[in-house]
Amino acid sequence: MSTPLLQVTGITAGYGRGSVLRDLTIEVPERSVVAVIGPNGTGKTTLLRCVSGVVRPTAGTVALAGEHIHRLRPNAIVARGIAHVPQGRQLFGTLTVAENLRLGGHAARHRDDLDRRMAELCETFPIVAERRDALAGTLSGGQQQMVAIARGLMSDPRLLLLDEPSVGLAPTVIDDVAKLVAGLRESGRTVLLSEQNVPLALALADHVYVIAQGSVIAHGAPGEIGDMAEIRRAFLGMAAPEGSPA
Repeated sequence: MSTPLLQVTGITAGYGRGSVLRDLTIEVPERSVVAVIGPNGTGKTTLLRCVSGVVRPTAGTVALAGEHIHRLRPNAIVARGIAHVPQGRQLFGTLTVAENLRLGGHAARHRDDLDRRMAELCETFPIVAERRDALAGTLSGGQQQMVAIARGLMSDPRLLLLDEPSVGLAPTVIDDVAKLVAGLRESGRTVLLSEQNVPLALALADHVYVIAQGSVIAHGAPGEIGDMAEIRRAFLGMAAPEGSPA
């Protein structure tokens, strides 16, 4: 991989006295999509929360473009160019779509061009243009997911964190999310994707990390991960390809 934009090195983190992540290391090169996959409850969400500053690691470091950010507050991390789209969308349901997007740009690095960013996102996300004055709580789950991603992009981030963007969505909506992430990749965005939908993650990512019990157990190109029969059976819930080693 090329020089990483994000370096997570040897982090241990959790909640209370329990550790969810244990000596975990990953890298995210600039202009790439890196996916983190694995069973539910293995620490994927905690990893993204450590990167965005919601959870502070008890050991290890998180660096963006060489600057250690793991001791910064979340708003300072946003200001340095990281946007976090959390699992479950977490929009403000009593605010309009446009108001939700403007909140996403509140801590942006370049707050003077929010109107331009809004106009650009209206072109990328038809639902934003169509329902910008509607209350976010009246949208369907798929529409809310699109608005949540658009809100993350309002800050024009250097690194976009997507936590389980396909959870709870219909297959047709998942296809729309996949096309969107593929478009972000083609446009040169850098994305760290946490995803339980393994085929989706393998289709979108340049590099994949497999996490189990809070540690990386394998990583490589999507084709390499997809060909590991033992990983597919034990951790990904996928059948091994015909002719692969048992």
